[in-house]
Order: sequence, then C-alpha cells, then structure tokens
Amino acid sequence: MSEDLDQEDIDNEALDESAEVEQPIDEPADEPLDPRERETMAIRGLATAYARLREEIGKVIIGQQDIVDQILIAMFSRGHCLLVGVPGLAKTMLVSTVARILHLSFRRIQFTPDLMPSDITGTDVLQDDPETGMRSFQFMQGPIFTNILLADEINRTPPKTQAALLEAMQERHVTVGSSTYRLPQPFFVLATQNPIEQEGTYPLPEAQLDRFMFNTVVKYPTAAEELLILKQTTGSEEPELVTALTDRQILALQEVVRNVPVAEHIFIYARDLVRATRPNEEDAPEFIKQYISWGAGPRAGQYLIIGAKARAVLEGRFHVMAQDIRAIAHPVLRHRIVTTFHADSEGITTDDVIDMLLKKIKVESQKNAERVLKRY
Repeated sequence: MSEDLDQEDIDNEALDESAEVEQPIDEPADEPLDPRERETMAIRGLATAYARLREEIGKVIIGQQDIVDQILIAMFSRGHCLLVGVPGLAKTMLVSTVARILHLSFRRIQFTPDLMPSDITGTDVLQDDPETGMRSFQFMQGPIFTNILLADEINRTPPKTQAALLEAMQERHVTVGSSTYRLPQPFFVLATQNPIEQEGTYPLPEAQLDRFMFNTVVKYPTAAEELLILKQTTGSEEPELVTALTDRQILALQEVVRNVPVAEHIFIYARDLVRATRPNEEDAPEFIKQYISWGAGPRAGQYLIIGAKARAVLEGRFHVMAQDIRAIAHPVLRHRIVTTFHADSEGITTDDVIDMLLKKIKVESQKNAERVLKRY
C-alpha cells in the first residue's frame, strides 16, 4: 500500500554524509565567538538556506509561494502540515521536491479504506535462523520510518489506521507490541486531503487534526502561473535540483528557531488571540459566541509562537513581531475552531471568523504588557 520514492533503504541511521551538499551555515571561526555573534551567524545561515530552498523549489513548482513558506516554517518548527486542495495542484510533487532538495528520505502512503495500522508502522514477523534452526520474531519497519512521510488522501482510511499516526506525530516513536522504536530525525508528516469528494471518506477527528501545526489550503494558480505551468511541464526538459540541507543541518537550525527571544506583548497577543476563539469566555467577542461552537486550545498558542519565531528567522530577524503572528494565524487556527449552524447557514467560514478576530484583537504595547504581567 506504500510507494518508496527514495533510492536508499530507510533506517534509523543518518543518510550518507559523503554526499556533496552546499553548506548554508558559516563555518566556525578559529577563535571562539561570543553567543550573540554565533546567533547572528546562525540566523544568517538559515536565511541563506531559506532563499536557496525557495529558488530550488521554484524550478519545479510554479507559484504557491505561501504554501512553500508554510511548509518550510512548519519544518523548522518541528511541526506537521495538512494540505487541503483539489487534485492536480502539485501537492504530491511539492512534498517530493522538498524531500529531494533537503537530502532526506521520503515515503508516500496512498491511504485507502483497507489500509491497516501495521501497513504504516510495521509488524513483527516470525523468522527462521538457518544456523540454529530456531525461530524468533523480528520487527519489519513500515514506511513511517522515514524523514518525510506523505500521507496521501489521509481521510480515505478508517480512524483506527489514521490513529496509527498519532503517536508518531507527537512522540516521534512507534510502539509495536511491547517494544518502542524511535523514528529517524527529523520527522515530518505532510498529509493531503481532497475537500470536494467526501463519499467513502472518514473525516479526521479533532484529536488528530490538532496534531497538525498548519492546515494549509492549496488554491488554484493564477492565469499567468497556469500558462507558465503549461509551458514548463509539457516538454522533455527535467530541472536539475541542488541539495540545500542535510538532516543534521536541519536539526541544528531547528534549535536556532527555538532560541529566538519573544517580547512579553507578543506572548500576550498570541494568548489573547487564541482565548478570543472560545465562545464560553466572558470577554469573547459577540461574533465568536454567535458563529463559533468550539474554540482553539493552548496548542494553538504554542504553534503561533514557534511558527512566528521560524518566520522571523527565515526573514533574517532575531526578534518576533506581531505581523509574524498574523501571517500564520489562518493555517494555525482554521482547523482548531468549529463553526455553528448559524455561521454555516450564513456562509461564514472559519477563515472569515479569523479575519474578524485579527481586526478585533489589538496588540498591547510593551509597557501595557509589563503592567498586565504584574497582575499575575
């Protein structure tokens, strides 16, 4: 049920470091650097790598810059992405292209109604030892043991198989029987979903939707982009991609993102934005009580902060601005809030509600934030 698109066997060991990979991070100087100087070099390295990644992806994928940015932000934030869009928008090609550029192992699973959990995680198989004649169980790894896992049409498989991804996405390991097996690092799940065809599908439960950092909507290309797609993809020329990052470099850059400082008023803004989505809060806006039946949990605030950190660093900044929070509010919140029947009857979507929230919730000044902090 799975398709292996990588040329190497998948295991828990790092990929061959002998491959020629352009180094995006400055080499350390002979003399020790002070922490601030090291942080500056790391940020410069990540911004350089980001520009190179976008350039290489652009050789294959026309347009979709927002989608590319959200995937890269999620990757450097140690998050997962759910890509929602109609067939034919290059969702699978985008994911496989990212895997090739990053020198990471890649597996694609086509989710179908008869797929079993063991088809994803692997299973214990009874093996004969030719030397001793004894039999023993040996664990055979499933396609989930990879760096990038594409769960294609994830809503076409039953909940018990969907749930097989839960532990892997959150804990980065798989438990089979009484044994636990760690997944290779870094590990990302990029799932696709068709929003039109709902017959024979199993909607993802809220618990699993919450595991995805972003719910990314893939839209149709513009007229100019579609014309370029027709010209570029109907010939015989194959673009040559240059590897930009290795697995170890990605892990190091993830640490850089985690170390980005955040001002108090930005924390308060993220908190206020998330709490405003809950209709049972006393100070929730009136339109939230009218249009939302269930709001976002604390994980939404966590993803707003870490995603804003990643976005800031990718733009070469070592500080987070309110604009970073606003830029990722839609993909973070749209699958964590549930609209009421009233909203559905009026054609109000979760994106519409988020637009209203971004206009309603104001950013506190740093002084006001410090004053609010003293109350706790």
